Amino acid sequence: MSRFFQKANIGKMQLNNRIIMAPMCMYKSDNSGKVKNFHHFHYTARALGKIGLIIVEATAIEPRGRISNNDLGLWEKSQIKGHKKLVDSCHKFGSKIALQIAHAGRKSIVKETTPIAPSKIIFSKNLPCKMPNSMDSYDIEDIKKKFVKTAKRAKKAGYDAVELHAAHGYLLCEFLSSLTNKREDTYGGSLENRCRLTVEIAKLIKQKVGLPLLVRISADEWMNEGWNIEDSVYLSKELEKVGVDAIHVSAGGNQEVVDNMPEIKPLYQCHYAKKIKESVNIPVIAVGFITTPHECEEILNNNVSDFVALGRELLRNPNFIFNAAQELNERDFIESSYLRAY
Repeated sequence: MSRFFQKANIGKMQLNNRIIMAPMCMYKSDNSGKVKNFHHFHYTARALGKIGLIIVEATAIEPRGRISNNDLGLWEKSQIKGHKKLVDSCHKFGSKIALQIAHAGRKSIVKETTPIAPSKIIFSKNLPCKMPNSMDSYDIEDIKKKFVKTAKRAKKAGYDAVELHAAHGYLLCEFLSSLTNKREDTYGGSLENRCRLTVEIAKLIKQKVGLPLLVRISADEWMNEGWNIEDSVYLSKELEKVGVDAIHVSAGGNQEVVDNMPEIKPLYQCHYAKKIKESVNIPVIAVGFITTPHECEEILNNNVSDFVALGRELLRNPNFIFNAAQELNERDFIESSYLRAY
């Protein structure tokens, strides 16, 4: 059997194959932050397509933690019901489902609120961004509690896992980089201090929630003096120590303009995942312009990562798994009702 279709675990969660739907913001909610009909059909279609793990888009832990006014949220009890309905629908078709819990930090453009960030540095003067308020010690403790409470609500909704969003220039990512974190307390300065908040939140979620926990990171922010792959290896090792079950390796997003923008081509981020996989003993997920079954096979067979996450390709093709089964001569994995199409 192809490794593509082998069952594999992330923590205690067993997936039916090694393909993951990467979290992608759909901007289809409203100011309530609640799950809408679009989300039910969008995600359930990928479950019908037999994706091993579906990671639901960035879901805010508080209203000012949304990227936009159309983001999902899970900051209060009233939002649990919609998430539970979504989870139950996806489970009917055998997929596991995780929720990415997030705070946008200085990249929030929510109209009614002022962003918060580790330091008072605006993300962009060209976009509708506001100057953020620098977080004090109370804000930091409050954010920790809100991440944990949101993870607990995800568990009540039936999610199989949660993913902590520490990538792409959002709040936790801002703490990691010396370019966006100019603090002089225990959450700024040294690499250890800048990683502290992400590691502490991960540890609290593992201790208090009990679900498998993934952490998504930007392995490199593509700046000459910024966060890089060696920093990411250090962070990944620290996350492994506190019980994190998998590292999801992306890149970029912390700066509007970068010094070292890579060529965007197939597998362009996979060397980051491979470097981290060589450094930790927990599963690693590769992502980034991966679009074909044979690219997935190449990644898995060369031990670049343990799982492969697809984003835009799954927007184009919810039945990617069935096409892969045809190409890789594993037709038993095609939904029986769809076999006539192949």
